[in-house]
Amino acid sequence: MDSRGPVNLDELATELLADAAMQNALRAAHTLPHPVDGLRQTVIALIRGQQLAEHESPGPASLLVLRGRVRLVAGEHTDELGPSQIVPIPDRRHSLHADEDSVVMLNVAVPQRAPSGAR
Repeated sequence: MDSRGPVNLDELATELLADAAMQNALRAAHTLPHPVDGLRQTVIALIRGQQLAEHESPGPASLLVLRGRVRLVAGEHTDELGPSQIVPIPDRRHSLHADEDSVVMLNVAVPQRAPSGAR
């Protein structure tokens, strides 16, 4: 995949769902190679019934559903999401559950690193 050109998310979603179905974990992911400082975008496919166990985000983040239906659970709060819906990820431990074969895009603002040699 060319890091300078456009990415067809529909084609990538199809590829990742096929890959996820073949994996023991029933999930697959691809981090987009765009050289955008401070932003990491990862497309994740989860087969129905699979989840990303409770974890913390490495920085401010949002979740965009490309296909399927998912639940983003943080404590007592649950967001049920379908295609073309986006939600900020809570700044606390959370998990993601696939109610259908699903593909999401995780957008994370990653902390800037100091240039090497900086004090």
